[in-house]
Amino acid sequence: MTAPTDARAPVAAPEDFSSLLKTRGLYPQPPVVAFPSSISHLPSPLTHATTILAFKYADGVLVAGDRRATAGNVLVYDRADKVLEIDQHSLMAIAGVPATAWEMARVLEHSFQFYRRSQLAEMSLEGKVRALSKLLRDNLGAVLQGIGIVVPIFATYDHAAAAARLYFYDAMGAQFEAADYAATGSGSPAVRSVLHYENTWGKKPLVKLREEDAVLLALRALDTAAESDTATGGVDRRGRVYPIIKLIGPAGITTLSEKALAKVFKKHVA
Repeated sequence: MTAPTDARAPVAAPEDFSSLLKTRGLYPQPPVVAFPSSISHLPSPLTHATTILAFKYADGVLVAGDRRATAGNVLVYDRADKVLEIDQHSLMAIAGVPATAWEMARVLEHSFQFYRRSQLAEMSLEGKVRALSKLLRDNLGAVLQGIGIVVPIFATYDHAAAAARLYFYDAMGAQFEAADYAATGSGSPAVRSVLHYENTWGKKPLVKLREEDAVLLALRALDTAAESDTATGGVDRRGRVYPIIKLIGPAGITTLSEKALAKVFKKHVA
């Protein structure tokens, strides 16, 4: 003999509010759109900016970046600025998601300005380096979701030590000081190979190069990376688009014009 059922027994509650609406017939069903099975599971690709490099030379530090921004196999923009001025003696070069990186650069710039105006003094080098590290660490949630990874390079001139300083970071905010050079982004393996070769077996180590030779090396490194990495623009010969190259020295930051870069490129590379 079976036990009598209790009409008042609780019914299993829906898992969420949307499920509750569906059980009551109050949730409008969206139209079904058919996609090919090969692409229906693919997420929309994010825009990424690569490749960047920096190295110390005779008069300070050179920071360069190609101009290409991509989203998957799509070329989004061919004139992206990946080398950003933070203050009169500091640069941040970006590789990764530009929206996140540019916001980090703006926060850094305002943080340095606020400290300067409130304390009537420049923020210490250690403070600047750690400020960027904290921004990267605070962005860890987005990194774990795969939507906001940034792997930057930070370069500055330390007047107290009368020397250029160069740092690179991982996506979680760990900082590393580079002795001679640094490169990040999808084309960085090729760039690091070129810089290592020149620094080890070239006519001069990187720190003894004069300005024109340093600029020439940066152009050659980015152009080499572009040969094997589709996300790196290198030098666009047809569109006459050249990388962004900035120099940091005791007097501050110098931005090289496209005309000056074209002259060096045509004379020594092309």
